[in-house]
Amino acid sequence: MVSKREALFIASLVVLWYSANIGVLLLNKFLLSNYGFGFPIFLTMCHMSACAVLSYVSIVFFKVVPLQMIKSRSQFLRIATLSVVFCGSVVGGNISLRYLAVSFNQAVGATTPFFTAMFAYLMTLKREAWVTYAALVPVVAGVVIASGGEPSFHLFGFIMCLSATAARAFKSVLQGILLSSEGEKLNSMNLLLYMSPIAVLVLLPATLVMEPGVLDFTLALGAKHRLMWLLLFIDSVAAYLANLSNFLVTKNTSALTLQVLGNAKGAVAVVISILLFQNPVTFVGIGGYTITVMGVVAYGEAKRRFS
Repeated sequence: MVSKREALFIASLVVLWYSANIGVLLLNKFLLSNYGFGFPIFLTMCHMSACAVLSYVSIVFFKVVPLQMIKSRSQFLRIATLSVVFCGSVVGGNISLRYLAVSFNQAVGATTPFFTAMFAYLMTLKREAWVTYAALVPVVAGVVIASGGEPSFHLFGFIMCLSATAARAFKSVLQGILLSSEGEKLNSMNLLLYMSPIAVLVLLPATLVMEPGVLDFTLALGAKHRLMWLLLFIDSVAAYLANLSNFLVTKNTSALTLQVLGNAKGAVAVVISILLFQNPVTFVGIGGYTITVMGVVAYGEAKRRFS
């Protein structure tokens, strides 16, 4: 039986998880699309810098989790590989937000289970029950329907969002393969501690080459709008809090509860984004997203029962 104190603590974690995840999503959209800050690679580098610093502080000084050391060069190379894939997924997602509404971005992002199942089969030959694969049909069909009903559909944005979703799924499968031995497994917070600095080192030259005018533009925009520095700071801190709260919610709830909360989080983000940005939506688009979410729920339930 969960005590009132424990229930309040878990509820607070869920509120933090929702606020950080939805907050960073909406702030990214606002900065990249509405505010004129069109530098998704630099923005991702800011996120990773905050994650590197705050991960170190929270683990080394506040002992949020025990510090796990890298034990071999091969383990470091595996973490570096994951970091590059992680960079690709985050950058791709941020680029897509320049062109797509948050609601459609979330609909495409909901197809992660489809890509996860596909990569798991291709890379590990792991097969699921036919019912599990059948549940993925509405996941994909819903996005196809939502794409047809999306008033502000942008092909490049859609490709980047789909690529980011696939990269996110690829990273989760790759992580299970590369860090599978008991001696090399890292919890998500320690993994973030080591991945973030590597990500910054990867993103810095990418920013200089692909977004050469970012520093001058940022300084000029910051001088004109002082609020931008605060937004950039809050956005970067929220990116870390999203990872921290996800870890804590995972640790303190069951897999089923996490699945339900995760599905609901996407729906809440869609509703808030529509109210905030006033982007046009259609019944076809809403119907497609609903079908996708139902497919994700069915997929999670099928995996729980038949795995």
